[in-house]
This record gives sequence, C-alpha cells and structure tokens, in this order.
Amino acid sequence: MADFEYQQKELKRGTFTLFPGLCKGCGLCIEKCPKKCLGWSETLGVYGMPAIEPINKEDCISCGVCSTVCPDCAILVERYGKEEKKKKEEH
Repeated sequence: MADFEYQQKELKRGTFTLFPGLCKGCGLCIEKCPKKCLGWSETLGVYGMPAIEPINKEDCISCGVCSTVCPDCAILVERYGKEEKKKKEEH
C-alpha cells in the first residue's frame, strides 16, 4: 500500500507537492523540466529508489510539466492565481 504523506514546497509562482510513497524514481520529471529545477532527493520512494525534490526553487515557473509527465501521479503543482500572487508579493 502506498504512503500518502506528502512534502510541500512554496515556490514563487505556486506550490509543489510530492508524494514520495508514489514516486518510483523514474526521473521523467527531471528530464522534462524546462528550467531544470528538479533533482534527486535523499528521501526514498516506493521502490527504494531516490525520490525527487525541487532543487532550484527560484527558477521554477510552476508550469506543471513535471506533474503531467509523472506516470504515477506523485507530483502536484498548483499555480497561484492573480489574487494569491498579489497577496504573496505584499508580504
């Protein structure tokens, strides 16, 4: 049974959520990230392989390509709306 605990990172343009219990360490997300913002984590995924994590958070544009190519739905990227972005910039 998969572990549904998650790791969440606040980014400049959105939120990145990883479910390590679903990540099999295939690396498709790392390969397809247009800004090269993902790398290997020390956290192990479902098959004992390293999971991924955002390593270059400042460059992430929250495009969601990593989430789209993940075959196991281990990544969720939520882009901030205009109002959320405005609130974040004020603080």
